[in-house]
Amino acid sequence: MSNQQVAVVTGVSSGIGAAIARELATGGYRVFGTVRSETAAVPEGVERLVLDVRDDGSIDKAIDLVLRRAGRIDALVNNAGGSIVGAIEETDTAQAQALFDVNFFGAVRVTRAVLPAMRAQHAGRIVFVSSVVGFLPAPFMGFYAASKHALEGYCESLDHEVRALGIRALLVEPGFMKTKIDKNAAVAAKEIGDYAEARGRVGASINASIEKGEDPALVAKAVATALRAAHPKLRYPVGKGAGMLATLRRLMPASMFDRSLRKEFKVDAGA
Repeated sequence: MSNQQVAVVTGVSSGIGAAIARELATGGYRVFGTVRSETAAVPEGVERLVLDVRDDGSIDKAIDLVLRRAGRIDALVNNAGGSIVGAIEETDTAQAQALFDVNFFGAVRVTRAVLPAMRAQHAGRIVFVSSVVGFLPAPFMGFYAASKHALEGYCESLDHEVRALGIRALLVEPGFMKTKIDKNAAVAAKEIGDYAEARGRVGASINASIEKGEDPALVAKAVATALRAAHPKLRYPVGKGAGMLATLRRLMPASMFDRSLRKEFKVDAGA
């Protein structure tokens, strides 16, 4: 059997997932990249794996296929996800549940499917692609932030449970990257006039930050570093100021950080 490391990366048809899959494939991994259809694009050198993170049967079938073809799974990168734009009150419960079903429970399902193989190997790395809003608030993207906060709590707890079994669970936390997350985001189910002005300002600010965002290849390199590190860190912030934001959140007085964040997001008129 080949000694080549085997990685599964979810959501590789574009953006950060595609960049991660390319980085690992060119770095020597045998990469299985998940997409939801047989016709979806996958990066060159990546083996297509049809998988829907919302469907346990689909996941079990796909992971079984990887194990039959490759014999092992050394790395899982939970990247698949989506977003909702709108105030929390404007977002109905069904929309919020659907987002969590992908961003949080999707990662939970795939992780559960992969863990038995990693336990048998007594080795493995699981990387969760989170966000700086996994530790920061995100006005008018509140359920997206909540799903990433949930993912962070899950990952950190999992890491303590599996570390003695030779497995590590790690977080990569990108700032604004140049992706299509804004264009692909769902829109909250209803509009409430009281939020309209602030929603418009915040949305324009977020879209401008994404347009000026950094290359998703930076996230891919952070994932590769997390997978290869002899002594990995729990968290890998990625992008301009991402690491500083985490430090400021811990050390800056809460009221000062609150004012700074509202100004950055342009929540208040004149900000």
